[in-house]
Amino acid sequence: MSDDAHEFVAPAPVRAGKAIVLTATGAAAVAVIRLCGAGLGPFLQTHFSRPVRPGRCVYGRIVDAQRVVDDAVAVLHEGGSTLDLSIHGGPWVVRSVLELARREGFEPVPGSTAPLPAEACDGTSALEVEMLQWLPAARTELALRTLLAQPQAWAALRDAIRRGRTSPRVLADIAADRSLHWLLNPPRIAIIGPPNVGKSTLANQLFAQERSITADVPGTTRDWVGEIADIDGLAAMLVDTPGLRTTEDAIEQEAIARGREQIAAADLVVLVLDAARALGGQEYQMLQAHADAIVVVNRCDLAVDGGADVPGALRTIATRGQGVDRLRSLIRERFGCESIDPAQPRCWTARQRRILQRADTRSAALDELWTGG
Repeated sequence: MSDDAHEFVAPAPVRAGKAIVLTATGAAAVAVIRLCGAGLGPFLQTHFSRPVRPGRCVYGRIVDAQRVVDDAVAVLHEGGSTLDLSIHGGPWVVRSVLELARREGFEPVPGSTAPLPAEACDGTSALEVEMLQWLPAARTELALRTLLAQPQAWAALRDAIRRGRTSPRVLADIAADRSLHWLLNPPRIAIIGPPNVGKSTLANQLFAQERSITADVPGTTRDWVGEIADIDGLAAMLVDTPGLRTTEDAIEQEAIARGREQIAAADLVVLVLDAARALGGQEYQMLQAHADAIVVVNRCDLAVDGGADVPGALRTIATRGQGVDRLRSLIRERFGCESIDPAQPRCWTARQRRILQRADTRSAALDELWTGG
């Protein structure tokens, strides 16, 4: 038997819980790491210099064998299954504590991940916990204000229901409303069209700064360009794709193929045509293939007789920003975000939607929003 047959392989650590960074990423004076799970007792006995009791702030040292990792303040929550460690906020210290926790079976979870694990949130109800879980996903002021208002908005609606002051359809209407979902889950918007019709210029206007290279040369955009843009409160992933055309250029062919993948995955397509160019077979194919697209006829300052003319299309001059505000409004309308009152109750998780779909204004099932059903 070879020596290799007797080689010892250390078992993977049994996952004792999670290590969640509660503070923002990057260097800071203080960082807070929450450890939760069944392995807290052994971790504290091995790696913290002083005994810890629930509900008390205890100053001590985090140690790894004979090495002091950092000074820390430990707070053990009631029940003994959750521990908050306040440590120095330098990136090396945070990484070292997370690595130590990982070796002891705690799975590291970045604090910027949305939704956060429920264990990271100290809400007083299931609805409040879900609000806290999704805070990292609120990229705009509108998303943040709307999400933070939800516990109070739902409490007001519950009170109105109890007083008989609501329409029987109110819960069904809320379940069908996807606006807060889109505020927290940026939709993908693909900007498509033939080459050299101003797609990248239009994308730059929506970004409110230059992100795509523009030139009066077909094929300038050689690959799809995607980045988050703030569409007046709606965060959206704008995907500026290469012009769709037949080409012998192998690199451009590959770029167009990748662009088609992005178009297929988009939640909305903005189809850009040229007022200075007659519609041809390719343009008609695009219009047919993307019947739900927002159609934009660009370069209206250069319009000629016989140029693109599509009934109902938005007419723009992207180089001047003309028509861009209207395009922003049309995009927000598609996702139900054109006129949002943050104080109105909305649902943003699958759990909430399931409850609303089976509840009515006379049903106790609505209480599950708060109790965690």
